Amino acid sequence: MNNNMEDKISHTNPDLAYAVQLVRAACCLAGSASYLDDIRADLTDRGIIHAIRDHDTPALFDWLVENLSFQGISDSVASGYMAEHGSVRWADIADGLSRRASCPKLAGYWRFYSCRYHKGSGTCAEPGHIDGCPLPRHPLRNGRLNQMAYSLFLFIRDIADNDFVGWIDSQLGATDSQSLDRLDVLREAIIGPLRNVYGVSDKVLAMALSDLLLAAGRRPLWVEVGATFVAVDTLVHNFLHRTGILHRLHADHPYADRR
Repeated sequence: MNNNMEDKISHTNPDLAYAVQLVRAACCLAGSASYLDDIRADLTDRGIIHAIRDHDTPALFDWLVENLSFQGISDSVASGYMAEHGSVRWADIADGLSRRASCPKLAGYWRFYSCRYHKGSGTCAEPGHIDGCPLPRHPLRNGRLNQMAYSLFLFIRDIADNDFVGWIDSQLGATDSQSLDRLDVLREAIIGPLRNVYGVSDKVLAMALSDLLLAAGRRPLWVEVGATFVAVDTLVHNFLHRTGILHRLHADHPYADRR
């Protein structure tokens, strides 16, 4: 944000100016000036930039599943578990489903609900089909992650027509309006449908998708929308509360009380 914009905010809304100045100071002290470059370098090394360019859905799925596995537990434990046991790949699920599993819930994205697979007890909502079901065969950390991986796979196959990059382009292209809430509408065009994938939260979706969108330098609209994704955890929320920012902006609320 440039000085002219800050001056304009100061004159029109001093409470917002207070928030902007305080957050900017914190980011300058603790943030990384090479944040975007670091994201792009990491995703380049992992082949994700090429996957976006080439519409390589399996590579993007594999990367997304790993990133969406970082929930409900510390990052170190999640990464340690995947380092030891691996994750699940697009090819693994495609192979399992190609064998025509008998469970009716695996017939398609709209049929995959209330699976209720539990890794510890080895139970699910269709016990008569579990012996031939490919879903429990992947050594993920818990049954929810197995369900998440299959739900995401079926979403990309059935809703995105096996082209995740093309689906994002289509979602953004169909809603690229010039209204005042344009970026909110564009962001929701992606998050909204994916929110129905089993086992994902807005927070982990925002974190994963922001990196993906920000890394796509040759797609300006992706970068513009990716920059608006914000994941507020308890530490950030407490900072906004303790500094009086939420109170000044009449936005006081308990943590996780708002999307």
